[in-house]
Amino acid sequence: MQQQQNTIKNPKPANEPKVKGPQMNDRDFLNDILATEKYLTDSINVAVREASHDSLHQDYMMILTETHMAQRHAFNLMFQRGAYKLEAEEQQKLDQAYRQFSNYSTQFPYPLQ
Repeated sequence: MQQQQNTIKNPKPANEPKVKGPQMNDRDFLNDILATEKYLTDSINVAVREASHDSLHQDYMMILTETHMAQRHAFNLMFQRGAYKLEAEEQQKLDQAYRQFSNYSTQFPYPLQ
């Protein structure tokens, strides 16, 4: 029961079939869009790192930002349509993870500013 209280999700569309046929539905198309946007952001990120000319680097950065925004929009749309669910975490576990990773900063070669 605790698991269900921590689940954050939207209902699936009423017209989504219970049994999936071979044809693509809206969820399939959105999944494909999201996967493509993720692939593009990864690939463009490499291009940003490798760009040798400042103007080209700036252009790639603009494209990368737009691609990240498109990826986020696709995710939000899928979440709104019930394709994704999120699990809320207890504050105690969040605090523990924060302390754990905050302690890692003592291992950095340079101090945090």
